[in-house]
Amino acid sequence: MNKLHSLYIGLMSGTSLDGIDAVLAQIGPNGETSSLDAVSTPFSPELRKVLFDLQSPGPNELHREKQAGNALALAYAEAVNQLLKKANLQPSDITAIGAHGQTIRHQPHLGDMAYTHQTLNAALLAEKTGIDVIADFRSRDVAAGGHGAPLVPAFHAQQFQSTENLAILNIGGIANLTLLPKDGEVTGFDCGPGNILMDAWIHEHQGNTFDENGNWALQGKVNEVLLTKMLADPFFIKAPPKSTGRDDFHLAWLQEKMGQDNHHAEDVQATLLHLTAHSAFEALLRHAPQTHTLIVCGGGARNNALMNLLKVKVQHVFKGSIEVTTSDSAGIDPQLVEGLAFAWLAWAHKEKRPANLPAVTGAKGPRILGACYPA
Repeated sequence: MNKLHSLYIGLMSGTSLDGIDAVLAQIGPNGETSSLDAVSTPFSPELRKVLFDLQSPGPNELHREKQAGNALALAYAEAVNQLLKKANLQPSDITAIGAHGQTIRHQPHLGDMAYTHQTLNAALLAEKTGIDVIADFRSRDVAAGGHGAPLVPAFHAQQFQSTENLAILNIGGIANLTLLPKDGEVTGFDCGPGNILMDAWIHEHQGNTFDENGNWALQGKVNEVLLTKMLADPFFIKAPPKSTGRDDFHLAWLQEKMGQDNHHAEDVQATLLHLTAHSAFEALLRHAPQTHTLIVCGGGARNNALMNLLKVKVQHVFKGSIEVTTSDSAGIDPQLVEGLAFAWLAWAHKEKRPANLPAVTGAKGPRILGACYPA
């Protein structure tokens, strides 16, 4: 390996609560980043339930949250150890780990009292891995008046450089757009639910953690009345900067939109699939109608029904003027983009480089993100 390059590990566990992506990244002196190896490990049912229960107020939250942060650190450490073994590396080979943690509250709208909280015992993770850990990336941006989200657009701008107008649609639990015009400022924002509602609905009715390839959604018929009610949520027409999460989009929100009407469960799933695609394309049409290429990443890129629907939307909304592809076309597994981004964010912290984009988050200015827990 070129001595000018350093090795970092990025750890991501997203809003969908499906598991951990651990990515080994090689990062050059100017932030040029490539993925060398990766492992993905599912959450145990017990950890998933603990983290899910913490999304809503409940008894003895402080103790339960701290225990969850410990359990997540141990799960992260196991993923790191698996990755090191797979890549035949030692902890001393790694400059730092960038660890996102698990978001359990996101409240950026409260002025000086705004906060975002990602549970993780980063000190325990450093202890168990013997590697410096950079964590708590979002709080500094929130302290500067920003949303603390989305953070990936800065990495997207670094990674997906082009001479045309690009848009990156990251579909994790929440969907976010990064707009990369060939001339002009990089912008980005959360555009609505990604997989979060579809995952929650199929888990509620079938016990599965996700709808593989959207197969269950394809068995249903879109309920246009329900879709219209959901799209009437004020979030969708709110101007950026904006961010969202499980605080806003959850099963109680869905139930309120459904009201007392009877719905076939598969029809609701089909409608949620359309909600994800429709809200993303409405945002693209409103904010970046001159886009040439839409690159989709995140777990949603592996949902064939969703990808096919996005391509249909291109034909309908943009008359086929946009090419829809996945980050595979840029040599990056869609599932690993966010993990790679947090490796890059750890690099930016170590290099004392600001890594937020004020035009995206609304912060007062560029800030160095994260807190370091030395090994």
